[in-house]
This record gives sequence, C-alpha cells and structure tokens, in this order.
Amino acid sequence: MGARKASKDPDRRIGRRALLIGGAAAAVGTGVLARDELGRLWWRMPGVEKPRKEGEVDFAGARWVAASDANWRRADRPDDYGIDMVVIHVTQGSFDSAVQVFQDPEHGAASHYIVRKDGRITQMIRELDVAYHAGNRDYNERSVGIEHEGFVDRPEGFTDKMYEASARLTARICARYDIPVDREHIVGHVEVPGTDHTDPGEHWDWERYLKLVRQARATVA
Repeated sequence: MGARKASKDPDRRIGRRALLIGGAAAAVGTGVLARDELGRLWWRMPGVEKPRKEGEVDFAGARWVAASDANWRRADRPDDYGIDMVVIHVTQGSFDSAVQVFQDPEHGAASHYIVRKDGRITQMIRELDVAYHAGNRDYNERSVGIEHEGFVDRPEGFTDKMYEASARLTARICARYDIPVDREHIVGHVEVPGTDHTDPGEHWDWERYLKLVRQARATVA
C-alpha cells in the first residue's frame, strides 16, 4: 500500500461499439484485433462465466481470505492479460489492518497476497484476476501484487521469515508465468509510473531478496 491508498482502477466494460469493431474486423479478414479484444472480453458476455472453486489458492500453503470484489476485477489471466511482473508492497500497518482495508469496498485497492512477519502467506485475490494494487491500470493488468506487513521506515519489521516466504512465493509466480528474476520484472510500488507511493522503501534489501528468489526459483520444477 505504501504512503497513500492506491487509486481505483475502473472496470473495463464490453459495449456495442467493441462488439461491432470486433465483428467488422473479423468480417474483413483483419481478425487479429478482433481476436485480441474479444479474447479479453468474452467472459463478460451475459451468461458466460469461467468456473472457479471457492477458497482455491494459487500458492500451496497460502490461506484464503477474500478481498472485497470492489477492489479487483474478474479476468482470465494470462490468457486475456499476460503476466510479466511482480510488484512488491509494504502495508504501512499491521497484517490485520491490511486485511480489513482490502475487505472494505470503499478502499478501492487490494493486492493478491499479504506476507506476514512470521512468513504466513494469505491470498485475497486469485492471480487470474486483476487486483487494484499498483495505481496504474497497465501494471495492474500485467502484474501480481504482494504486500508485506510492516512500515517502510522500520527495517526490523522485515524479518528473515518474511523475506524467505515472500521469495518462495515470487519464485513460484515467476516460474508459473516465465518471468525473469531481475529488477526489471520484480519491482517496488514506488517504481510504478504515475504512483505517489514510497514502498517498499529504502530499507527493503533488494540484493538479498533477489538472491533468495533466484535460489527458490532454482528449486522449482
């Protein structure tokens, strides 16, 4: 979350114009545009819904606690939006307060995961779906957001267990979507274009973290 709350990311709606453009493009043989747009939007058609299992998690061992559905939007990633980035956040508060605000429909933001100081991982939004966590629509659509319990100015809160658990989580995400383990693809919230957030802050040990992610990535089949 960082210093300030992320801004809302308005949902994309399928309209008559989009359908007409897609249909026209397909009709004249320029179906690339149509396939791309309709591939992202087909599941928004009335009566179409991809099957989901309630409480299912993407990371083994994570605990499921659902975020308010006002703080994310349904998608079919990576088929509709490719995932090529992980965004690292710090909650600027306790684990419990982060869960509370992510369940608040008025908050307007939530991340896919929260990592507690003791290394416990909670998933609140499926990786399939677009979480409103980065304050930038493009980054929301292409990334997985991971919050870490603590404060940017209190490095003692970034425990060994937190670093290690988060690194295993990020390594698994990188393996799943073939994301390179480097600072171009694993970024801090502060690095997202247009953001006014400061997390994870100067005390987040990027060298240590990337080393742990690479070690964990090497063990992922």
